[in-house]
Amino acid sequence: MIEEPPILTIVKNRPRPTQAQIDAFRGVPTGFVCDAMDGMGALETAIAPVGGRVDPQMHAAGPALVAENGPAEILATLAAATLAQPGDVIVSSVSGWQGCSAAGDQVLGMMKNAGAAGFVTDGPMRDFEGILQVRLPAWCTGLNPNSPYGNGPGRVGGSAVIGGVTVATGDLIVADCNGVVVVPFARIDAVIATLAKVRALEADLETKVGDGFRSPLDLDEMLAAGRAVEID
Repeated sequence: MIEEPPILTIVKNRPRPTQAQIDAFRGVPTGFVCDAMDGMGALETAIAPVGGRVDPQMHAAGPALVAENGPAEILATLAAATLAQPGDVIVSSVSGWQGCSAAGDQVLGMMKNAGAAGFVTDGPMRDFEGILQVRLPAWCTGLNPNSPYGNGPGRVGGSAVIGGVTVATGDLIVADCNGVVVVPFARIDAVIATLAKVRALEADLETKVGDGFRSPLDLDEMLAAGRAVEID
């Protein structure tokens, strides 16, 4: 007979960005980070600020600590709250299960007590009123008051596919009111270097638009080159 597997697996020696790398993303808009990664990196649109909050000040930047749960499970998330280091963003995979909450206000409070910088999940959350009181930034797919179970199996410190993106522990998570972006651990320095160029280009375009700039397209040139046509 095959033995029962352990209900919880913890990956040791988890990679983690330096504090300088983390600080380089504090306050950086998610759009800038995506632009520094060829316009990519964001999780699916369904993963948004809890309760649909539109708060321009809502922001989190920190290393991912991935909790891989099964559908309707929370064991790995609870373990992640125990193992989290200050500044971590706990990322909970529930395989996209929408039938119950992935966490509520009390679990979010535990994460805040551990010093977590934020929480991201591909499932719903519950206890929105209490979440507002906890004041830990959180992103999810919506609200659902059903409760999850803590039976396992679960895995902490590895990787999981969340919102169409593979997120590994140690990747840099940047999240704001526009969504959640994942910077792979191996690309952190390259993205930081590109952010300076992105900021400069964005500032230049903002000035141009403020001065009346309408479009980067030269329609006359496109028509002359045959890349656009006019029809009646």
